[in-house]
Amino acid sequence: MRPSASKAQTKIIRPRKTGLSQAQIIALTDLTWKLGEPLCTAEGMELIHVECRFESRGQVLRLYIDKPGGVRLDDCMNISRQIGDLIDVHADNETDYLLEVSSPGPDRPLGKPGDFNRFIGHQTQIRMTAPINGQHNLTGILTGMEDEIVTLRMEDTSITIPFSQIKHARLIGYQGES
Repeated sequence: MRPSASKAQTKIIRPRKTGLSQAQIIALTDLTWKLGEPLCTAEGMELIHVECRFESRGQVLRLYIDKPGGVRLDDCMNISRQIGDLIDVHADNETDYLLEVSSPGPDRPLGKPGDFNRFIGHQTQIRMTAPINGQHNLTGILTGMEDEIVTLRMEDTSITIPFSQIKHARLIGYQGES
């Protein structure tokens, strides 16, 4: 059984009442991926997802990390301190955000193309930018990805979804890799 999700919130930088622009969000998430992947790899972990969104408490930059045996609170705090310092040094402009580093938990995000083949057979929820068969949200069994097309089995039918149209994807009830 996988340990429960851990979170570390360690840094609030100049909170503001409005969110970042779309260009700032893209720049911040791209920078976070660029700095975070080698950092996590060096620490024996995997950076699995980065998201930046405006919530009631302000702009939140959230990183999901994982490692064999699960992520502990100390792991989250360690990565949070290091990535926060790296972002402060490398960010081009003043960027306001709350940094949160978390384990993926049972609803593990799927953020990389390889995840869609790595987790074949798992219950998955996918939110799309454009509807398919009138729906923006689909839930089914992940059957893989080939040529930038993700396939999801729903009851007796398979639905194909262009990877470029996936806004957000998560496993449902994931208990870790065996």
